[in-house]
Amino acid sequence: MRAKRIRNTPGNEKGQSLVEFALVVPLLLILVLGIEEFGRAWMAKNILTGAAREAVRILAVPPGSITPQARADNVLRSAGITTASIAVADPPGAFAAVSVTIAYDFPVLFAGFIPGLDNATIPLSSTTTMRREF
Repeated sequence: MRAKRIRNTPGNEKGQSLVEFALVVPLLLILVLGIEEFGRAWMAKNILTGAAREAVRILAVPPGSITPQARADNVLRSAGITTASIAVADPPGAFAAVSVTIAYDFPVLFAGFIPGLDNATIPLSSTTTMRREF
């Protein structure tokens, strides 16, 4: 009796590559989209911090022609953030500590791809405090 030889030809492996590709691509896509969303959230947090710093600086130096809320709103609008809430703490007295807090619900763009996360947001906030200089 002769043993049958099993032939291993490249034609028999066509389906294997397709299955491996189908298993790996969704994981890679989720990883790339997660990195992108993290970068967007980090940028939004930095914008909030910059706006809070500029607004509190308006409170800390001698009075100018613009309010802290208007200055923070200008910075936020120039970056495309229109729904942030701005809270100002301005206690009376010389050399008092003044602060500005900006809160924003960061919308997650790719949440619609994940069931149950439609219209998901990440709450971001930034508080900056300075001592009044006058």
